[in-house]
Amino acid sequence: MAGWVPILSRRLVGWGLVVGLLASACSSITDPGAAPAGSTPPAPTTRVEPQEVTTTIEAPPAPTSTSTTTGTVPAAGARASVVPYPPLEAPVPPAQPAACPVVPAQAAPDPDRPVHMVDVDIDPLTGVVSGSLETHFRPDLPTDRVIYRLWPNSPRPAAVGTAMIIDAVTVDGLPAVTSQPDTTTLLIETGPLAAGDEVVLGVDFTLEVAGPIRGRVSRDGDALRLGSFVPLLAWEPGVGWMTEPATAGFAEAAGSTVADWTLTMRVPEGYDVLATGERDGDTWRLPAGRDVAASVGRFEMVEAIVAAPDPVLVTIGVHAGISDSPAQYLDKAAAVLTDFGSRFGPYPFPTMTLAITPGLSGGIEFPSHIQQGPGTIGRVTSHEIGHMWFYALVGNNQGREPVIDEGLATYAEARWESTTASVRGRSIPSVAAGRAGEPMTFWETHLDSYYRGVYIQGAAGLIGLGDLELVDCALRHFVAANAHRIATQADLIASLGLVFPDAEAALAPFGIITTR
Repeated sequence: MAGWVPILSRRLVGWGLVVGLLASACSSITDPGAAPAGSTPPAPTTRVEPQEVTTTIEAPPAPTSTSTTTGTVPAAGARASVVPYPPLEAPVPPAQPAACPVVPAQAAPDPDRPVHMVDVDIDPLTGVVSGSLETHFRPDLPTDRVIYRLWPNSPRPAAVGTAMIIDAVTVDGLPAVTSQPDTTTLLIETGPLAAGDEVVLGVDFTLEVAGPIRGRVSRDGDALRLGSFVPLLAWEPGVGWMTEPATAGFAEAAGSTVADWTLTMRVPEGYDVLATGERDGDTWRLPAGRDVAASVGRFEMVEAIVAAPDPVLVTIGVHAGISDSPAQYLDKAAAVLTDFGSRFGPYPFPTMTLAITPGLSGGIEFPSHIQQGPGTIGRVTSHEIGHMWFYALVGNNQGREPVIDEGLATYAEARWESTTASVRGRSIPSVAAGRAGEPMTFWETHLDSYYRGVYIQGAAGLIGLGDLELVDCALRHFVAANAHRIATQADLIASLGLVFPDAEAALAPFGIITTR
């Protein structure tokens, strides 16, 4: 109990909070709302529109929040008080099954990880984001180039006119030679770099968000979603540059190593920002994160401190004009975080923000920040929070092996929502059966089967291993061994094999294999 006091005090002072309770104006990609087995497969999109919207939780109910909202919304940027969310004490971890080996401590992030500093001005009304990125990078393999991915130029946002424009690039302070092999790839010639050599890169860029789409980069009125909105370093330690093509579906093809981020973001008076990392004025800091995002607009906000099991400041923002209750999302998020923190290992960040913005069905995950659409309090919330472990903490190349994050997040969702039996019973389209581990280049031509082929089939493979408490145990081992890394199907099978010796053979019929 004593350990909470200085953390709470520091947060209260650092955020400029006052004593009382919450309601302020401040501000994802999945709805795995599953249809019954044998029903018509989802429409041709890589994620599923909600089949139903519920404001109740099928798993054990969350403890009653001590937070309340007032009848008025404070001025933009103002924050009401933060109170510890029950329980104040860290939750008691579930009893380890008899066959569960002792789980080691989580692997530490690479001490030589990159450092990124972002400085941008954001105009929600015009959708223009302009600024700069500075990167300090030490490759662990020899290279003669640096590659950033420009994900706002992916087919979906580009189709409505959104564009990321590179204005200038420097290498160690000097103008650089660059090229763009495709619209989502920026190649910078650095000259020969040995493993361990440091290079400092500067990139000035302008992002023009043209209009609303169901995706991570979108402008709907004065609500602005900015996901992966800066050039993203595409390095995979021990492997090299990740150059998988962008997807046209409601999905991701991104991959990036963890880095330390500092984001300075300025918005006009009257607007609020929810983003990755801990906030200090106009600056957010995210240590050991693999991507960044922000949601900008005018929000009704509630927040509380949750034990997951370490204290986590959770902030929920619902954009003006949306009738969803932020307090209900807080109850759900707090309960799920507490459960997953025991089930899969400690939540990896000191904060989590969730923004409900218009024009989005389903949700989109980023390290410590989630974007969701209206009416997504059900399975979407538990799924996206599952991504905080499976994608944010344990990373993967989403273009090469999307099952690593989507299959495992769907398993986590099913554990919370008590839907493991229905997931196991779902039908899989013949084109997708036995192919859960395929890359996005395969799914690009089978987008109507992507959800069942990757999300459902990946989770069903895990559920079919046997005792779900032992599956949870194996996933705790997977998280501990691969925290802050880019994991593969072979890594997953190795961790599952610690508990289920026949895991490799059991998962092969689902298409989850060690080599492809």
